[in-house]
Order: sequence, then C-alpha cells, then structure tokens
Amino acid sequence: MLALGSGCGAGRPAVNGLVLPPSGAFALAYVHSIYRAPSAELFTAEGGRLTMRAVVSAGGGVLDYYALEGTRSRTPEGAWLLRLDTPVSYGELPLIATPIGRRTLIAGGRCLPLYPRDGDPEPAREVTVRAGLTLEDRGEPCPPPYNQSFFLNTAYSVTEVAATSTSDAQNPHASPEPGKGTFWP
Repeated sequence: MLALGSGCGAGRPAVNGLVLPPSGAFALAYVHSIYRAPSAELFTAEGGRLTMRAVVSAGGGVLDYYALEGTRSRTPEGAWLLRLDTPVSYGELPLIATPIGRRTLIAGGRCLPLYPRDGDPEPAREVTVRAGLTLEDRGEPCPPPYNQSFFLNTAYSVTEVAATSTSDAQNPHASPEPGKGTFWP
C-alpha cells in the first residue's frame, strides 16, 4: 500500500503533502464511475482528523448515490451541493485511485493527483489520505476537469469552516453554511 502521508516535525498543515489553507478546507475530487460526473467530497482537517462536510457534483444523481441526509442546493456555477446534516470524521481515508476516477486532492487552488499517471504500469493505486505536517508542498496546478470553476469556487464559507471544530463535527450542533463564500481561500 502506498501511503502518501506527510513527514513529522515542524511544517505546515497538509493532507498527503498538499498544503492546506488556514481554514483546513480541502476536497477529494473524482469522476464518478457510474454517472461520469466530476464530483468532490468537501472536508476540513483539524487535529489530525478529516471531517467530510459536503458533496458537490456536476450531476445530481451523485448526491443520491451517497444516501446521506443533508440539505441540497445548487451552487452559483450550477453544480449540485449536499451539505451533510451530520458531518463525518475520520482519522484516515483508505481508498483505491484509478485513472478512470482520477481521485485528486484539492486545496488552496492546487491539486495533488492520487491516481496512477500516464506511463505508470499500475492500473490502480491503494492510497491512504492523512492529515499531518509537511515541509514541502506537493501540490501542482489543477488539471482538467479539476480546473473547472465549481471545484475551485464551490460556495462554502471559510469563516464558518474555521469556526467549526473537530469536536463540533463529532457532536454537531451546526455545520458550515454553503453559499456564503468560497470554499478554497
């Protein structure tokens, strides 16, 4: 298994070496294998925990696929947004990344592809997404389809993300409000 975790010691907050903005907001973007729709799970990272707060997709069927309770709306760009009624917190996220799904971490307008690239002999890669510290940002400019405006400008209030702690996510009384700002600062 390939663990793309960040090093220990002094450094900047990151997921798998992708430096996070001060809000800790990031997305795990992918192309949904059934609906073929660009989609993303929206997270915050705090205290070594990853908290999924929303799902955004170019296709509304993707939100149904998750079968999670939440508030649905449309972003200004026309994407579908599902804000979870109860955010879900993880210590780490093990997943499989393939060239079909193109799983990619997005934070601060930069991307970190997790899937095997052209010329890589592996058809799939086991990856574990973790929060930690990094000395060097492994991010790069976002490739298509992740350079689309709804990935980089999904309406989500950074001030409310920063104000919601991990303990709030585990015992939610409120979650960040979509539609009042930009998810990625």
